[in-house]
Amino acid sequence: MSIKVKTDHDLSVGSLTLGARPGLVIIDMSLGFTQPSSPLGGDFTSEVAHTKTLLDVFRNHRFPVFYTTVVYHNEQQAQVFRKRLPDLNILQAKSKWVEIDPQLSPAPNEPIIEKCWASGFFGTDLHEQLKQQNVDSIVVVGLTTSGCVRATAVDALQHDYPVVVVPQACGDRNMSAHEASLHDINAKYGLVLSLDELCSALAQI
Repeated sequence: MSIKVKTDHDLSVGSLTLGARPGLVIIDMSLGFTQPSSPLGGDFTSEVAHTKTLLDVFRNHRFPVFYTTVVYHNEQQAQVFRKRLPDLNILQAKSKWVEIDPQLSPAPNEPIIEKCWASGFFGTDLHEQLKQQNVDSIVVVGLTTSGCVRATAVDALQHDYPVVVVPQACGDRNMSAHEASLHDINAKYGLVLSLDELCSALAQI
């Protein structure tokens, strides 16, 4: 059974249906991004807390949860991306920076998907893992809104998943880019729902 999402947001064209088995994809909530001491990080205390609330809701409903983290094992991986953003080089395998923030520690049945680029889909088996767990729509949260969250939302659409993004659980060091990205996602690629709106929709499934 699918649930039609009711929202006050103005969608110029079309609508979106939240499926019967949504999956939560938590993008790059690793220490490299959640810690202000990291050159890639910032103060995302609120975003982590809201993600934890959403994580608890998904676990209570027994819906699938997936994490991504950027990890580099050698110098050949994502060379152009790393040249453009040299701070990415701290995200080396086995460093503390690639570990998921302990406030959001994955359960044993919640996979952590390593990626080298912005999208959680590109060069990974995320799509295959979603299919294995019969996920029919996805909720994307994490860091950063204008980078990896947006890229994952766009790729989710390109894999034919209805996608929802929760603004309170997404963060960016550039608030103008954060707002612009949410606007574009809601206009073209998915649906931006508040945490309360999404939890209300999930309760109907």
